[in-house]
Formats: sequence, structure tokens, C-alpha cells
Amino acid sequence: MNIDYPFHFDRRGRTAATDDEDHIRDMIEEFLLTSPGERVNRPDFGSGLLQMVFAPNSAELAAALQFTIQAGLQQWLGDLIEVKRLEVTCPDAELRVEVQYVIRRTQQSVTDTFTRRTAQ
Repeated sequence: MNIDYPFHFDRRGRTAATDDEDHIRDMIEEFLLTSPGERVNRPDFGSGLLQMVFAPNSAELAAALQFTIQAGLQQWLGDLIEVKRLEVTCPDAELRVEVQYVIRRTQQSVTDTFTRRTAQ
């Protein structure tokens, strides 16, 4: 078992745990929501996605962001997953990332969507 993210306690008052599949999803979310330079010992860890909330929305920016995120996922989680498809969109006041990946250990295909509200 793995520690659940974000860190919290279960109903017994112990550190909440999760299975391997959910832990992988948690690691992807952690990568997406971490800004480069935020981690002292890993300054290049993170996607910079949240910094793009205030950037002008364009097809070029979305393409660059998708390339950067895919490269980062490959670097940091490439031993656990193979990214098959990645799409970054900004509908209305949301920032949405959809990731389709295969868990290498089980060969299970998974699609997860990560959404954050943007400042208005």
C-alpha cells in the first residue's frame, strides 16, 4: 500500500493508504500541480501548468504545454506509465488536462481528467 495524496487520515485516525493504481493517478496530479522550482531537491520537477492559468489562451500555447507535460511525465513517471494521449483545454473558467496512459506493470489502460478552476 501507498500513502494517499493529498495526505490525510482515514476513519481510524491512521495515515490514509491507497492502492497502486490510485497512487499512480496521485503522482500524475502531483506532477501537474507542482511548479518547477517548488521542490528544493528537484527544481526541475513539475509541469508549470498552474502558471499558464493567466496566460492568453491559444492553440500554440496549448501545444507547447502539452509537449512540456508529456515530456515531464515521461521523465518522472516513465518507468510506471506510458502516455498514449494528452490534451490540455481551458473551457470557461477551468483548466482541464486529460491523460490517457497505460500502467506498465499491469498493461491496464486508464484515462484520467484533472480539472482546476481558474481565477476570474
